[in-house]
Amino acid sequence: MSKGICPQCHKEWETEENADFPFCSHTCKMLDLYSWFSEEYVISEPLPHSCDDEEAAKGIRKLN
Repeated sequence: MSKGICPQCHKEWETEENADFPFCSHTCKMLDLYSWFSEEYVISEPLPHSCDDEEAAKGIRKLN
């Protein structure tokens, strides 16, 4: 049996299978998604570029 704490409502949940993991319910999952859509959550700085990203981009260009 798995346990967790919902990142939205902070309620502890316990279930064997949770389709809404890591949230306790579909409602909490949708509230979190709404926060992203309404820009309450943002990624504040660009992700750093790595060698792997550049090599992957070169590989994609070759395929096109």
